Amino acid sequence: MAGNSQRRGAMRKDGTKKGMKVGSGGQRRKALQGKGPTPKASERTSHPAERKARAADKRNQPSTRRSGSSSSGHRRKDTREVLMGRNPIVEALRAEIPASALYVQQFVDTDDRIREAITLAADRRLPLLEVPRPELDRMTDGGVHQGLVLTVPPYEYADPEQLLTNSFGSPHAPLLVALDGVTDPRNLGAVVRSAAAFGAHGVIVPERRSAGVTGAVWKTSAGALTRVSVARATNLTRAVTAIKKSGCMVVGLAADADTSLADLDPELARGPLMVVIGSEGDGMSRLVREACDVVVSIPMARGQESLNASVAAGILLYAVAELRS
Repeated sequence: MAGNSQRRGAMRKDGTKKGMKVGSGGQRRKALQGKGPTPKASERTSHPAERKARAADKRNQPSTRRSGSSSSGHRRKDTREVLMGRNPIVEALRAEIPASALYVQQFVDTDDRIREAITLAADRRLPLLEVPRPELDRMTDGGVHQGLVLTVPPYEYADPEQLLTNSFGSPHAPLLVALDGVTDPRNLGAVVRSAAAFGAHGVIVPERRSAGVTGAVWKTSAGALTRVSVARATNLTRAVTAIKKSGCMVVGLAADADTSLADLDPELARGPLMVVIGSEGDGMSRLVREACDVVVSIPMARGQESLNASVAAGILLYAVAELRS
């Protein structure tokens, strides 16, 4: 009956009312307080846009990885150097160059060179590893290895000052070779070979814009690297200047020099000496040339502009050796 407040269900029991309670202090409103505007997609963890932005930031950061390492997305490059080919490896093992291991291709057709390489490596107690051809292809970046690869440890460069000190302690007058801008490792190897042949005490190269000691240098030097040290200078001009102050005369080689190599002073050649050879194309840099005491040229037939850097170094070192004899 309308207005009958006593019927069943007409009255709400205490504690069953929905909604806010009197005296709640607004706790429900506080509990439902929003967390602010929705963040951008690039700021949401694990969102594709956020992963892309994080990867871009990582690429833009300066690299702190050491030379020879690589990110997870690229194949790691070995820090060791490799020699490849049957003849070069046999020659290297005969010259007893430092080596880490000899790799031989599985099921390769053996010949006298492979047998000799294995024998020489075994005599030196080098590790002998038989590996499939794809592994040798990977190690040599697809080079022509002929089923034989020799690994050599990273070269330990000498210090230019220590190189000079050692040369003053030898029975003969110091003779050093500096290369300015020679970037072909085969040229460096050939210069080291000539330096050993004509009694030079060491070769100095700059850290930048220059060839370093690699497997190709070991191969071209034909073992001369075991007798002649290579030093690296942070700044070649400063190194040349410091060597001058230590009592060495400096002779540079340039195609446009007014003084001929044939007119080189014998007394100068017999004393402590450094010879500087530049690249075939650009020659010596301006600052290095200005640091030289004398700049000479090699007489050549008309129309011939320059010589290969290693050939020029061999001629200059031979001329010095002749004046010293």
